[in-house]
Amino acid sequence: MAERAPVSSEETLVRYDNPVLVTKKIEKVPSPRAGASVQPCIPTEAKRETEEILNAILPPKEWEEDGQIWTQKISSTPATRLDVINLQEMLDTRLQQRQARETGICPVRRQLYTQCFDELIRQVTINCGERGLLLLRVRDEARITMEAYQTLYCSSIAFGMRKALQSEQGKSDLMDQVAKLEAERSSLEKTCMELKQKTEQLERRAAELRAAEEKRHQEELLALKKTNAQLKAQLEGIIAPKK
Repeated sequence: MAERAPVSSEETLVRYDNPVLVTKKIEKVPSPRAGASVQPCIPTEAKRETEEILNAILPPKEWEEDGQIWTQKISSTPATRLDVINLQEMLDTRLQQRQARETGICPVRRQLYTQCFDELIRQVTINCGERGLLLLRVRDEARITMEAYQTLYCSSIAFGMRKALQSEQGKSDLMDQVAKLEAERSSLEKTCMELKQKTEQLERRAAELRAAEEKRHQEELLALKKTNAQLKAQLEGIIAPKK
């Protein structure tokens, strides 16, 4: 059996009885003297039932020390008003000593409140076993709900991490696509500038050719007019003497 330290009032808020030594060897029970009557201490039926319920709700602690087995059961002593006040003060003190957080998830605060709830279940069970069993169901349901929330929280964290990785991967792909589009845009802008320069050059060349063609046309027109005038003058000079 693995060693387990005894439960003391300084470690838990639940009240336990004093540890009891459980011997491994069967001791020889001395026979009673003649004429002496043995009257064993038999607990009442209600007390026995209460102890069974307490042991079922909060099982006894066992540990081994120096080759001897010790056991420690939950206390069946009824609580007084002063015990409840002391329990509240001890809870506040433990919360401050162990620096439990007031908000958010805090394992220390949860552990202390669980111990306090177990002590309340013990106190209620001593007075009414049915109420203790009902509070036990409430405690188990609260624990199951908390575990479900923790599982959901872990699942949500894993889901968030997956989505974050997917988003980072998608972001990288988008950045690559943006870089590719930027390069394509730069190439198209360069092509557009080259086409504009070619267009301007062609327009200038066309304008120069048109100006040169107009000039040549004007010169030819002037030359034809001059030739026409000379021919006309010569023709008039020839016709005039005949008259």
